[in-house]
Amino acid sequence: MAHVDLRPFDDDDADAVFEMMSDPDAAAQAAFTADDPGDRDAFDVWLERHRADDRVRMFVVTEDGGFAGTAAAFTVDDDREVTFWIARHARGRGVASAALRLLIAREAERPLYARVAADNAASLAVLQANGFSEIERARSFAPARGTEIDEVILVLPPTLDGI
Repeated sequence: MAHVDLRPFDDDDADAVFEMMSDPDAAAQAAFTADDPGDRDAFDVWLERHRADDRVRMFVVTEDGGFAGTAAAFTVDDDREVTFWIARHARGRGVASAALRLLIAREAERPLYARVAADNAASLAVLQANGFSEIERARSFAPARGTEIDEVILVLPPTLDGI
């Protein structure tokens, strides 16, 4: 397998991230996206808001030094959540699992939560392989699909040593 790493987000990454997140098929799979994933102005506003928020830790996923996606941790209603988005060219080779392992190792807060469309089998498998387990299902509006869908909420609980 290739070498996977996380590095801090850089201004030069914005174009690659926008291209990845505006792919219609990828957005439909992710489901819980911007209202219009192809709107660059809205993307730039979203990106700057997250980069300015000290509760958000954004990383670029690299595979052998090249762009392979994003991973982030953020806080919603006092819960620490993680997310990842892997570029089409890097899928199916363990990049997402390796990136999530690295992100979990950098996040001291537990429990960690994640949310995913119930029909996104690949993301569910990555989360479960990294110790997340389902705690709830809910119906949520998925902007990329324009309708409510089933969402799975997962948790990575604290370990016995409290981490």
